[in-house]
Amino acid sequence: MPADAKEAMLKISEIFHSLQGESSRVGLPTVFVRLTGCPLRCTWCDTEYAFSGGSNMSVAEVLTHVAQYACHAVCVTGGEPLAQRGCLELMKELCDAGHSVSLETSGALDLAGIDRRVAKIMDLKAPASGESEKNRWENLAQLTPNDEIKFVLASEADYDWAKSVLQERKLDALCQVLFSPVVGHLDAAQLAGWILRDRLPVRFQLQLHKVLWGAVRGK
Repeated sequence: MPADAKEAMLKISEIFHSLQGESSRVGLPTVFVRLTGCPLRCTWCDTEYAFSGGSNMSVAEVLTHVAQYACHAVCVTGGEPLAQRGCLELMKELCDAGHSVSLETSGALDLAGIDRRVAKIMDLKAPASGESEKNRWENLAQLTPNDEIKFVLASEADYDWAKSVLQERKLDALCQVLFSPVVGHLDAAQLAGWILRDRLPVRFQLQLHKVLWGAVRGK
């Protein structure tokens, strides 16, 4: 690792080992590296504790911590991890270390410069999030078939909006598309029924970690 990369500093909210709860990698043992900070304030956010605080760690220190779990899959998440400059270097070094790396990002920040080995799981914010105007549509051109687009939906109006975006922008031709309900706002069976009724080419998902452990931090 180059010296400058080794010294790059990040503000880390937490690092923990669990099962991946979302995306097509759901169920896989994964090490989560959660970076502190986020420029968005989604109404249904479930990781507000990551907006501030955390510990300063170098890229080298993060790699050492991750290696202790002897786990192939690593998910870089937040907050919004791309809000920290060192995130790009961290993901590159994780890939170089042999990990299968995924990134959970809001889609509000530029995806250019991300190592092509990283699987980008990019949100498109629906209206009920309060942040739909932050969607950076130029990011769609940065996606590959290895990436995924995620819609987190809180209402039928959100679903109708997501369906229109899916169809008008032909998102399923870019990569896999995921629809997920906001817990406590949209009934999961109702969303599943709409997807089946409209024959949408998307993957329905629940947050597995919440099914297993509820709203427990570090799970």
